[in-house]
Formats: sequence, C-alpha cells, structure tokens
Amino acid sequence: MPRHSHVFAAALLVAMSAPALAADDGGPQLSSDRCSVSTPYNVLVDTGGVWLYRDSGMPREIFFHDGTLSVDREVQTVGAADAARLRRLESGARTLMPQVAGVARESTQIAFDALAGVVEALTGSGRKVRQVERFRTDTLGYIDATLGTGRWDQEVFGEGFESRVEAAAERMTGSLGRSVMWQVFTGRAGRMEARAERMEAELDRRIDARSAALEAQADALCAQVRELQALQATLDYRLDGERLVMLEDAPRDSGDDVPDPDGRTRDR
Repeated sequence: MPRHSHVFAAALLVAMSAPALAADDGGPQLSSDRCSVSTPYNVLVDTGGVWLYRDSGMPREIFFHDGTLSVDREVQTVGAADAARLRRLESGARTLMPQVAGVARESTQIAFDALAGVVEALTGSGRKVRQVERFRTDTLGYIDATLGTGRWDQEVFGEGFESRVEAAAERMTGSLGRSVMWQVFTGRAGRMEARAERMEAELDRRIDARSAALEAQADALCAQVRELQALQATLDYRLDGERLVMLEDAPRDSGDDVPDPDGRTRDR
C-alpha cells in the first residue's frame, strides 16, 4: 500500500498540471509577446480592414485598409510607398490571424488530450472522460468565437482561455481524487496502476510529438510577426513627428528600458 500511495500522489499531480503542459512544456504560450514582440493594442482583422484599439494611451485607435490609414478616426495622408506597405501589413495580418487561431486550437487539443489520458488511466471511466470533453468543447468554442473571428482581445482572451483550462483541471482533480481513493479501498489499486503504466508511454509519445510540431508552427508564426514589425519600421508616416508603432519589442525582465506605452517612439 505505501508503494502505491506514492504512485497515486504523483498521478494526481500530473492530472492537476495536464492542461498546462501545452503551454509550459511543449506548446506555445498564448500571449502576444511570445516572439519577443508585443502590441499594446487589441486587434480585429475582418473584411473591413485591420483595427487596433485600446482603452488608454495615444493613439487610441489605428485603422488601415487597402492602403488608407486612419488614426483616432481621422484619415491620414500617406504616400504611395506607404500605401503599398499598409496593404502588405493588412495582407500579413489576414494571413497570420487564422494561423494563430489554429495554433491556439491545437494547443488546447494537446492539453485536453493529456488530461483525458490521465483521467482514463486513473479511472477507466468513460463518463469522466466525457466530462473532460465538455470542457474541451467549451474552450474550443471560445477560441472560435474570438481568434476564429479575427479578434485578439488580450485581456479577455488570456483570462477567458486560462479560466477554462484551470476550471477543467480543478474539477477533474477533485473527481480523480475520489476515484483513486475508491479504487484503493475496494482493492482495485493494482488494476489501476497496470492500466496507468500501459497507457503512460503511448500518451507521452503522442503528446511529445504533437507538442514538437506545434512549437515549430509557433516559431514560424514568430518569424511572420517579426517580418510585420520590420515592415512597420519602414513606414514614412509620422504622427506628430513620431513613428507609428503597432508592434514593439517586448519588455525584458532584466530591467532594460521599456518602450513608451503610448504606441509611438521617437526617431533617433
């Protein structure tokens, strides 16, 4: 019995952390600064153009479509070269957003596959696995309603996504604890351990392979984001003598200077 108790404790810890595996160990973190590039704006990309908006800071809203530029709802004068650059930025944003949504969906799938695998290994219960699937469906639906429609709202998306994953982990951890104790006290511990050992290697193999592929996709997205940042830097347009910054270098933890929060930076 003491030997089994260590196995069960470790398994429960795995179950608690399973939804975070895609972010922490294999898949990309769903944040705007993963690529060492961030934006102070929320973003909406649809057929009408590209909107960047926020509650504070100046400018508050940037919009561009088909070579035209509007800042705080006032149309700006841009040259032919900048019009072409704005079209490229818009095209890049349209290409990028569905790819980001795809990465978010796959990260979610990996996380919930890991959790479902732990639940099945410890309980052998189809009913409990179906509980995980309901959490998965809810989270995927949230992604489809936000990123899937071209909207990246930083605070809402981050909190909404994380709360769904955390809720699944917390709900299933309590359920798993009761199931494990029931199997221990009814003499089924050996059967549970054998099932867990049988499934562990296959689950690890599948999760690791998919996580590696997802990491490669995320790195490719980062390359595209940095290309858009470089293209932004070539704009001739100035707002009150300053560059218009929609994508900026992410602040570093080392105490380096943090970019101005107003979305603009002065020429040097």
